[in-house]
Amino acid sequence: MKHITFYFDFISPYAYLAFEKLPLALQGHSYSVSYQPVLFAGLLKHHKQLGPAEIAGKREWTYRQVIWLAQQQGTPLVMPKTHPFNPLALLRLAFAAAPGDVQDSLPNRFVCETLFRHVWQSGLDAGDPARLAQLTAQLQPALALDDAAVKERLKTSTQQAIDKGVFGVPTLCVDDKLFWGLDALPMLRDYLDQTPWFASDAWTQAGQVAVGKSRT
Repeated sequence: MKHITFYFDFISPYAYLAFEKLPLALQGHSYSVSYQPVLFAGLLKHHKQLGPAEIAGKREWTYRQVIWLAQQQGTPLVMPKTHPFNPLALLRLAFAAAPGDVQDSLPNRFVCETLFRHVWQSGLDAGDPARLAQLTAQLQPALALDDAAVKERLKTSTQQAIDKGVFGVPTLCVDDKLFWGLDALPMLRDYLDQTPWFASDAWTQAGQVAVGKSRT
């Protein structure tokens, strides 16, 4: 059985679509999944990048594409009232609602599903305090969202992802191989199918292409 780590942030519509599609995309395979929330903004800061919603033109295209993609895969999606929004409370709630010691545990699929759908199926403000209070009451976290241990867990989780080489969300990691994006799900399945290409030198060689020119 292969183990997959799913790195995500609730702010990402692509992460939501990948989360919803994953069971069907890997149907027939024996696998387990760990759902690891990370702060997407932290990844962007580390890699000195802007997010899609921070780039004029790309922002509008992203929203049009994810709405179309959702229809294509049969996943309900309604854009939240505002986007981007601050996802910190939702990320911290995911860890606060995880079972066991917050420093070691990760949220289960039910918790992640509840939080993703809070953002991407309501059409409302994802950060609305009243809605957040209702969500917190529903999930009954063992710790408060502003607990120092919860805040530190999110920082640690994000740093772990950076140390793994994660640069965006969603990213799925199996056998130390990273598969980035919703459109990487077929590639991930191909890997789990043990397609010979992955056993060749092609994977390694693709990462060794020399840089011809860099922008300054």
